[in-house]
Amino acid sequence: MAKRNLGEKIKLTSYDDMFGLDTFSPGDQKLDGQIINIPLSELHTFKDHPFRVVDDEKMEETVESVKMHGVLVPGLARPRTEGGYEIIAGHRRRRASELAGKKEMPFIVKEYSDDEAIIIMVDSNIQREDILISEKAKAYSMKYEAMKHQGAGGGISLDAMSEQTGESKKTVQRYVYLARLTDELLGLVGAKKLGIKQGVEISVLPVEHQQVIYEVLSDLGVVIDVEQATRIKEAGKKGYLNEAYLRDMLTYVKPPVRKVVFNQKKLDSYFDPTTSNSDIEDLIVKLLDEWKEKGGQL
Repeated sequence: MAKRNLGEKIKLTSYDDMFGLDTFSPGDQKLDGQIINIPLSELHTFKDHPFRVVDDEKMEETVESVKMHGVLVPGLARPRTEGGYEIIAGHRRRRASELAGKKEMPFIVKEYSDDEAIIIMVDSNIQREDILISEKAKAYSMKYEAMKHQGAGGGISLDAMSEQTGESKKTVQRYVYLARLTDELLGLVGAKKLGIKQGVEISVLPVEHQQVIYEVLSDLGVVIDVEQATRIKEAGKKGYLNEAYLRDMLTYVKPPVRKVVFNQKKLDSYFDPTTSNSDIEDLIVKLLDEWKEKGGQL
């Protein structure tokens, strides 16, 4: 069976269901649910928006589409108490409109609580194929906390997110933990210079410890394994984690394990077949000690 990509696994609701749109009556004075053209200058990025808006090749294609056809799918925004509108969905379309020379863009305007807005913002972006690990971690963490605020317990929230994304509960939880990392360490995870499991171990440490860890890892250019990450976490918990400890631990070279194997024929020429292996070993060590005492050298 062909493996489905993440976009196929995610269970998307309809546009109306996701945004909770209502039919707007012309006599209604509220903007709730209306599609209106909003000046770009009045649109503001969602607070702590975790997803990049990059001027790349895909953006160029979107810009050309906007120039030729306009914005075909409205964005979603909510009014701000201080004026203007906060974008919930449509940050890339807003940027494309700006690059296309447009002065305004169509948006569905609707009132949402902070938690509702966060969940919709994450759900409307998470199915993209080019999401970075850092973006996914922050997005999952934001949605997880929003769902908890709405009354769902931590376990229930993880179960729901697992079902919605098609990823295991454990995987979702790991991404939530990764969001606790500093941006620098999260960048190492994205660059595959710090494993996800290792990042999860370190994520429980305070920021000041994480900063030291990043500096040492960057300076030494090493990639730590899970065992080392666990030792670093324990050192932090027990109060002896510092730069010197990290450098000593990460530069320590284990001595090679020595293993000497004797040819059976050679042993038989010196020992009776009934002599046990332990007796043979004891005698060899005894003879070597005597040789050493006499100043023996190789």
